[in-house]
Amino acid sequence: MVMVLIVYDSRSGNTEKAAFLVAEGVKKVKNVDCVVKRVDDVSLDDLLSADGIVIGSPTYYGGMSSKIKALIDKSVEIHGKLEGKVGAAFTTSGGTATGAETTLLSIVQALLIHGMIIKGNPEDKHYGLAIVGAPESEEDKELCRKFGFAIANLTSKISGLK
Repeated sequence: MVMVLIVYDSRSGNTEKAAFLVAEGVKKVKNVDCVVKRVDDVSLDDLLSADGIVIGSPTYYGGMSSKIKALIDKSVEIHGKLEGKVGAAFTTSGGTATGAETTLLSIVQALLIHGMIIKGNPEDKHYGLAIVGAPESEEDKELCRKFGFAIANLTSKISGLK
């Protein structure tokens, strides 16, 4: 069974809501399981055992939260061991043009340094998923699910189970 780990940090609950909606999309792909964990509960072993890793952070001053950054900083201990895994990023922000893209890119940059495979989207939300506020509208909820489905589908293909 392919495993996708969704790691998130959330103070207001917006990013947490997005994480569980992304997980709904992941679970729609056959032979892919999903674990959702708050960043405080994630170990390096969790990262090592996952086939795909999706990291979600609120947008803070155009970057990831300090807790997500601390996990990424700690991951230097397993540098090179995440190579070939699928990685993705998502964020929730306070509005448009408030740093969502730079937040996504800061996470994606770290995943690329680990040698991970990042899936872009040629249609929209090119660098990952960005939601303004909480994913309350049906459109936002569906964006989260489609994002999770796409990541799980790629992870399944990369893992040779599709």
